[in-house]
Amino acid sequence: MDFSLGEDRQMLVDSLGRFLSDRFPFAARNAVAFEGTGWSRAIWTQMAELGAVGALFEESVGGFGGSSFDVGVVFGEIGRALVTGPWLAALQAGHVLAAAGEVEGLASLIAGESVIGLAQEEAGTAFDPAAIETRATRVGDGWVLDGVKTVVSCAGSLDRLLVVARAGEGLSTFLVDKSAPGLFVRDYLLADGGSAGDVTFAATPGVPVGEIGQAGPVLEQARSLALVALSWEAVAVMDTLRAMTLDYLRTRKQFGIPIGKFQALQHRMATLALEIEQARSAAINAADRYRGDRLERERAASAAKVTIGKVGSLVAEEAIQMHGGIGMTWELALSHYAKRLIMIGHELGDEDFHLARYIELGQEDAFALA
Repeated sequence: MDFSLGEDRQMLVDSLGRFLSDRFPFAARNAVAFEGTGWSRAIWTQMAELGAVGALFEESVGGFGGSSFDVGVVFGEIGRALVTGPWLAALQAGHVLAAAGEVEGLASLIAGESVIGLAQEEAGTAFDPAAIETRATRVGDGWVLDGVKTVVSCAGSLDRLLVVARAGEGLSTFLVDKSAPGLFVRDYLLADGGSAGDVTFAATPGVPVGEIGQAGPVLEQARSLALVALSWEAVAVMDTLRAMTLDYLRTRKQFGIPIGKFQALQHRMATLALEIEQARSAAINAADRYRGDRLERERAASAAKVTIGKVGSLVAEEAIQMHGGIGMTWELALSHYAKRLIMIGHELGDEDFHLARYIELGQEDAFALA
């Protein structure tokens, strides 16, 4: 099997890598990530101009990519530079818009003119859409929303929200302007950089996207693509941590020799290299199986999330331990990569959640074959 990116994707990777290296070095990243809104609107716009947002969506809806591998390489560069921003939320919201044929709203997102994020999780959902309690009610010719969404990415600085709410027995999605009446945001900075917010809706008007009560399958597919994105981001972070640790082992001396000469540390690094390759294979498999049927797609996505959760914890812990106390310091980039890797393990469902889901999907498959 050919695992090469291809000429077009490699050009995108190279251009994004050069741009982020030149315009978004680590010091600039930290200044942005832990102050104000937690992300740079200017960097977002410039990355959109380079095609980073357009690559996430198909040509039929105004993008110029849209495959799971296109999404993967963009998020790989986001992970390598620890770029903060509503990337994952915008990816999911954009694919819901695309599925509903909302090309106008998607065009402004792709151009970097308007930033739209997904508001789905609630305090009691535990990543299960069936537990969503936010309700949409028809009032006259329109709809109003009531409920609370938690940990909405960059909620305080988005232009619009795509809100998941219950209308009747099914789930629906609604576009809500940030300035809409009855909308209140309590935003905060995150431990790994960036920001999120809890959003309260009180008779807040929203515009329905797609067919009322039928958003479940579309949201599930959007989440699968987001899991592909997170997996590729995680592998890029792992590669960076491994490279930083190898460099430290080659330069840090003890008893007059580099500590990388010690066989025990060499064995630990060899184990890390093998585990990272397992994570890379799971990420590639999730991207490849995204094009398959539902059970195939969902099982591969959950399997990748379990793998990056397990391997990510190992890589973060080993990188810090082999650096010693300096590995925990704010000034060292390694500590921030380690924090991001741990947080990725909990986004969109942790290792335990996706292991249980993988088993449930396997039972569905066995039942279908019976």
